[in-house]
Amino acid sequence: MIARIFLLVVLAIVLPELYVEWYMRNRRRDQSWWRRVLNWIPTLIMLVYTTVLAMNRNFVPDDMRIINVYLLLTGLYVVPKALFALCSLGGVAWRRLTHCRYNWGNLVAFFLILFCWYCIIYGSTLGFRKLEVRHIDLYFDDLPESFEGYKIVHFTDAHVGSFSTSGRKILQKTLDSINAQKPDLIAFTGDLQNLKPRELIPVRKQLAGLKAKDGVVSVLGNHDYCEYIDEDPMIEAAYCREMITRQRQLGWQLLLNEHKVVYRGGDSIIVAGEENLEKPARADFAKAMKKVNKGAFVVMLQHNPEAWDKYIKPSGRVQLTLSGHTHGGQVAFFGFRPISLKYKQDYGLYEEDNKALYVSSGIGALIPFRFGISGEIAVITLHTK
Repeated sequence: MIARIFLLVVLAIVLPELYVEWYMRNRRRDQSWWRRVLNWIPTLIMLVYTTVLAMNRNFVPDDMRIINVYLLLTGLYVVPKALFALCSLGGVAWRRLTHCRYNWGNLVAFFLILFCWYCIIYGSTLGFRKLEVRHIDLYFDDLPESFEGYKIVHFTDAHVGSFSTSGRKILQKTLDSINAQKPDLIAFTGDLQNLKPRELIPVRKQLAGLKAKDGVVSVLGNHDYCEYIDEDPMIEAAYCREMITRQRQLGWQLLLNEHKVVYRGGDSIIVAGEENLEKPARADFAKAMKKVNKGAFVVMLQHNPEAWDKYIKPSGRVQLTLSGHTHGGQVAFFGFRPISLKYKQDYGLYEEDNKALYVSSGIGALIPFRFGISGEIAVITLHTK
């Protein structure tokens, strides 16, 4: 991850420090050399830390604590210093333009830094631990009458490798909340792991404890294909097979461009599951819907919500699509989610022409941080109009 933006990160670390030294030299011309050295020590430490992480072969280290500590230090030290440099430099330009005596950019930087620290500390602690249970009632013209009140609990993006030993209590609380809904069906829409299937070993009993009348159905997310490790393709393929095996050992029904039929009396609905839409591109809609009658009521599991606009909705054959992948961006300020600039359907419920898509923010994340957008499980109850 750091290797992809190494130069940008180095500049973000060094340039603000250069500005701070220039700023302090102008204010205190008698600053001794040893004070200047002390000012540079944290910056040098961050540069070494950044270089070591950039040399890691995988997207992130196997031990997530290494990257989590790095990001925490970045948020508490590097980002505030960059904010000060930008605001102060802007204040210098404004002062010269307006002949003002005071650099108001420093005051702006002060409040922005306080807000930054609040976001980092809250998002890394209480924000990530917070879980919401969202109840959603959906009405359809073509839902079979026997499925009136059918309850699906949708959860996604567990990223169980990000839950440390103490964090597993958070995961257990989430799984208990899922079971407490007494669902007819539990649907998981991908990203069970971060990097490797062995992350499931410490929590396999917890995951296997999920219970629903019609079982647990799941699909794979982009992380589940083990493409975020720098290994021989054959090794990556072996890891992917292991993920499939481990997920099925949990008692979950993993749908790989497949579907299952759920019966209630003489009525039935289809629960279909596609593989990932892109990176890797494994989705095969035609295969997942093979032998499905065109009049059937279909619930589609697809990790990436972009598939809805691309071909699921235009097909006219899927009444409800469940997705994840976006995490809701993990960050929202006053209701605005920056991730919405990238994804048209980034979080929540979308309805059009008696078809619905629900994009969940997920219960975990590669980086355990959330601010303004909580983890969630979605309790979706189907109704006939």
